[in-house]
Amino acid sequence: MAKHAKSLLSRWSSRVFLVEVDEKPLYFRLQARHGGERAPQVFGQLRQEDRCFSVLVCTGDRIKGAKFYPQLRDKLSKELPPGCDLTTMGSFLPRVRDSFIRGYFLKSSAEYSAHVERLLRDLVRREPLLVCSYAAGGGGGQAWTQRLWSPSEDETVSDYFVVSSDEPECHPSALSMINNDVFYSFEEARDVFRKCGDVIPEAASVLEMLPGSAGVSQKPLFPVVVLEGLDATGKTTLTESLRETLGAALLRSPPDCLSPWRALFDREPPLIRRAFYALGNYITAQQIAQEGMKTPVIVDRFWHSTAAYAIATATGGPVSNLPGEGSEVYSWPGDLLRPSLVLLLTLDAEERKRRLKDRGLEKTDEEQKLDCNQLFRLRVEEAYRRISGPPCVTVDASPSADKVLQQTLLLIRSNCHL
Repeated sequence: MAKHAKSLLSRWSSRVFLVEVDEKPLYFRLQARHGGERAPQVFGQLRQEDRCFSVLVCTGDRIKGAKFYPQLRDKLSKELPPGCDLTTMGSFLPRVRDSFIRGYFLKSSAEYSAHVERLLRDLVRREPLLVCSYAAGGGGGQAWTQRLWSPSEDETVSDYFVVSSDEPECHPSALSMINNDVFYSFEEARDVFRKCGDVIPEAASVLEMLPGSAGVSQKPLFPVVVLEGLDATGKTTLTESLRETLGAALLRSPPDCLSPWRALFDREPPLIRRAFYALGNYITAQQIAQEGMKTPVIVDRFWHSTAAYAIATATGGPVSNLPGEGSEVYSWPGDLLRPSLVLLLTLDAEERKRRLKDRGLEKTDEEQKLDCNQLFRLRVEEAYRRISGPPCVTVDASPSADKVLQQTLLLIRSNCHL
């Protein structure tokens, strides 16, 4: 940790911090002198005697950091005294890739601040953490200071005043999204699984399923059509109908060979979970290449789903928090087989909920999030639309199944010359 911490501390005063409040990020930065500015919004409702703390995960080991981050929340939730407020936060260097680090922000009343400080002092001695305390420095509670707790006894860290910071163009998690939340190469995703084998034995079984490399020897002779969309938009019905009508092979991502481990990796943190789904896409790509030499191929979900859900989950808040259109995060991986056509089934939110209820199936965590969080659903849908190379062609899934099939066949025949 020491080497990684030193690299962070070398530019500490240049970092910007954000605290998520009701999915709205509130930003503040550091400066050596107070110029009479009002306290950042996150400190606005606190009494002068209250204390705040930030706890940021600081480790150069991506696997350890990914596993420890949710564990830290559980530990803090259990051991903090009642009345303490705990929310997610992060810190980043503006426009610097891979500079985003995650953690938690704690608000404590004066009566519990000593208890909280003892808890955090104990944690920082044992875990890869950077901890800061915040206190009002006079001026009627308008001047708040940050004190970074020294990660080693021989270091002195200065106090800084905290002041509001402008909101960046998109959520700063985008700075560290590439090959962390969204994978753009087979090697990067496989490397995650190789490194997590010590803590997740089942990773070895997944590695055994992988092709030797991402590349396919020949481009499929027949068209490859991918069906995308949220659950209950009619993908399963449509893919089966297309298979029968076109005499096509039907494949799914993640592929059936990964089914024994899907539930396990769905419970893992985003880095590992997204790597699992990325590897599933590469296995499916090999299957597509083989089947596509003999017949048209219909694929139930592929890279668009993997990327759209990951991007939407990582950003939070309104659609405006997404990386802008044209961002590299929406670019198709260079080593992944490209389909001939991608169709995105869309459906009114209330109708989709009704269909889900009628199906009566158990929902994944992300599906439950789609139901209760409109902002998340909007981010997912917009991320789908922004992915390029190949882009999604939207299909209205609200008419009858037969009409949707006919509409889809027209698109396939006009775009794929079938």
